Amino acid sequence: MSLRRALALAACGLAGGSVLFSAVAVGKSPAKDAEPGPPGPAPAPTAPGLLLLPPAAASCPAGPTWLERPTGAGVGYWDSNWDRREPLALVNLKKKNEETGEEELASRLNHCKAKATRHIFLIRHSQYNLDGRADKDKTLTPLGREQADLTGHRLASLGLKFDKIIHSSMTRATETTEIISKYLPGVKKISTDLLREGAPIEPDPPISHWKPEAVYYEDGARIEAAFRNYIHRADAKQEEDSYEIFVCHANVIRYIVCRALQFPPEGWLRMSLNNGSITHLVIRPNGRVALRTLGDTGFMPPEKITRT
Repeated sequence: MSLRRALALAACGLAGGSVLFSAVAVGKSPAKDAEPGPPGPAPAPTAPGLLLLPPAAASCPAGPTWLERPTGAGVGYWDSNWDRREPLALVNLKKKNEETGEEELASRLNHCKAKATRHIFLIRHSQYNLDGRADKDKTLTPLGREQADLTGHRLASLGLKFDKIIHSSMTRATETTEIISKYLPGVKKISTDLLREGAPIEPDPPISHWKPEAVYYEDGARIEAAFRNYIHRADAKQEEDSYEIFVCHANVIRYIVCRALQFPPEGWLRMSLNNGSITHLVIRPNGRVALRTLGDTGFMPPEKITRT
């Protein structure tokens, strides 16, 4: 009596495009109850073999056309030019030195190379009035104002020299910023519509409450634009490490985290963020990205923590 063992591995992700493979290991156990018979040819080896199944055997959700996915890369692949700021991508390789006729590539690459590390602090707005109909009516609740105070105090206690606070133009984010900024005097505040809340991309697995494709089409392009505009390695002219605060919304932060780590962005809804939480991303000069904290509210008393 034969024994068959099967193991299927499937993977697909942003960095490797829609890459999928399946491996099936097949083994055969020694026969126990087989009836004796004339000797035949030697049996096939019983060691497991590896069978690759074609990509059509599985399904990976196709992302929107505006979301670039590198092709020809395998699982675990890291796109070093994800922000289009890899030195080789910034140098015109066809340009020659007029005197020597040489490219002087090393010197030009060094001129385009980032030297500083960027620290990105993504803050979710505090609790707000859910009964408001228009954005101007969705102001912070008394508890929300307490949460913003706690977040501001926490940021100030880190002892970092913050360069700026960029915040969503929505009321709840603006009010959260105003409270936080009291703990960080002198730090300039910049408002932007790019960071407004929205539906970045259709989540996978899908959600029960349906949204028309147009919502993802419009919001997604804007939130992707926010990612490309704000999340990248430091400019080559930047000499010192920078510390920047972005006050915005749960959907925006979760999408940015997925994109920065080159995880499938469709998985943004698998994470949850508390009000007033701190998410800390680090972008090194070589383009490598690390997530220091995700949705930290450990500085808040348990009774002050909400997720509305």
